Formats: sequence, structure tokens, C-alpha cells
Amino acid sequence: MRVIARHAAFAALGLMLGAAGPADSPVNVPEPEGLYTGPPKGYTPATLKGATVIDLKGLEKLLPEGPVLIDVVLADRRPEGLPADRPWLPTHRSLPGAVWMPGAGGAPLAPEKEEAFLRRVAELTGGDRAKPVVTFCRPECWGSWNAGKRLVAAGYSRVHWFPPGVEGWQDDHDTAVAKPDPAWTHADSARVPQR
Repeated sequence: MRVIARHAAFAALGLMLGAAGPADSPVNVPEPEGLYTGPPKGYTPATLKGATVIDLKGLEKLLPEGPVLIDVVLADRRPEGLPADRPWLPTHRSLPGAVWMPGAGGAPLAPEKEEAFLRRVAELTGGDRAKPVVTFCRPECWGSWNAGKRLVAAGYSRVHWFPPGVEGWQDDHDTAVAKPDPAWTHADSARVPQR
């Protein structure tokens, strides 16, 4: 009898957990009103108002349109204690053709950096706010969400957010070595946040 009761309890628990669904799970994060200013890594919302959230299939379908791919992964920091005379050559891999603007999804950004980000995106889109733009970084990264939010607020009408990021891409596709975008890194003397 106890075995049957235990099985019934487990079955009931399973039904409750299944019924709870995504709305009650810790990954169902509501969108903040503005930019997210908390830790850069963590659960992100499933939505981005004014933008289209895409998975790998959605990105593959969009690629023939030639979207501007914006990678906002933070740049690696030189390890503490590494002597200055020792070489340190970090390599960042990204989606082929992506423009890497390390830290462009940070919040808050200095006004000059935010202006530089929007100016650079305007250059990349040829001033066409209807050109598709894809923002991404790493899974569970708020930076790409913030970058997309900035673009929506600036009037871009075809913003796509790719939450799986570089890792989601490299599951099925090759990556390419990416260097920080010179126009972004030299736009002003403000320091780009490091991870």
C-alpha cells in the first residue's frame, strides 16, 4: 500500500511540475522596462518588445537577406599575474561576417559609447533602419538583449535577437576569428568593459 501511495505521490508531483510549465520556472524572466543593469550573465527574458527573437533556424532563414550581425561578447581580460613580457593572444570566435563590438551591450554605457554604438550601426546599415540587424553574444547574456533594446529604442524596425549566441551557432556551423571593430574601439577614449 505504501508503494502505491508513494507512486501516486510521485505521479502527482510530476503532474504539478508539468502543469507549472515555463511561467513558474526560474528561466521565465520578465522584461525590464529599460535596459538591464544587473550582472551581465544570467537568465534572460524569452521576449524583447519591438524585436524578433530567433533561434538557429530563424537565423539561417534570415541570412540570405544580408542582416548586420552584431556580436557584443565582452573581451577577455589579461590574466592577473601574467608578466607583462609574456605574450597573451586571446582569440574570439564569432559568426562569419559579424561585427564584434565588445561590451556594446553593457548598461549603463557612457553617453559617448552609446552614441558611438548607434553611429556605428547606422554606418553598417547604410542609415536604413529597416535593414535587418541581429544582436547576439553568449547564451544567458544580457548584453545582446540590451543591444537589441537600444536599437529598438533608436527606431530600428527589424531588430532580431539571437539568444543562443556564438555557442548556438557553432553547434551546426563553423565560426571565424573576429577582431574588435576598429570604429567601435577607437570611437572615443572611454574604456570598454572587460569580462
